[in-house]
Amino acid sequence: MFKLYGFARVNEGARGNTRDLRVLWALEEIGLPYEIVGLDHPNHDLDSPAYRALNPFGQIPVIDDDGVVVSESGAILLYLARKSGKLMPRDLAGEAQVLRWCFTALTTIELPVLSLWFVNLSGGKGSKPSEALQGWAEMRLKQLDGWLENRRFIATEDFTVADILMTHVLDAGTRREMLQPYRNLQAYRARCTERPAWKQTVHAYEARVESA
Repeated sequence: MFKLYGFARVNEGARGNTRDLRVLWALEEIGLPYEIVGLDHPNHDLDSPAYRALNPFGQIPVIDDDGVVVSESGAILLYLARKSGKLMPRDLAGEAQVLRWCFTALTTIELPVLSLWFVNLSGGKGSKPSEALQGWAEMRLKQLDGWLENRRFIATEDFTVADILMTHVLDAGTRREMLQPYRNLQAYRARCTERPAWKQTVHAYEARVESA
């Protein structure tokens, strides 16, 4: 049985923003049966020797597909797309675009917006590093907004794993007010989060995952 190691209990501030949601969303879109192995983050389940044998960094998510162990949400989504033949074109050119935009979501976009979130969370708001990060994040969001002009999805004409990653980065990594100046980003995010698979994923997550 395909196993997904995800959260069963997590700190209140992180609940609803965790990266296992990306994998859960992809699994729901694909329709692949799976078993959730729920871990209690505040109880230090991620620090256990058994879990560190799967992921030495003690992070979620991890999958175990009959002995094929994969960590990192981006790598997992690409694995699922290749395994299922869904959420990614089968031709080399189309696959290249999905790979391109998966890496863009996880580096070019997530790095500045998540860094800004961490700095502000730790009390750095108003400091020079935070102001520099603010400008970096806003520049990347503006550039991404321009790319989405007249585009329905990020990598191809169809919804792919790149859209799952980009949407979750925008949803979890940015403060909502940061997206207000960017009408294309707002429309894109709304388009993706209106998908039935995402709504079902969130509903099941909220019913299962406790906050500490």
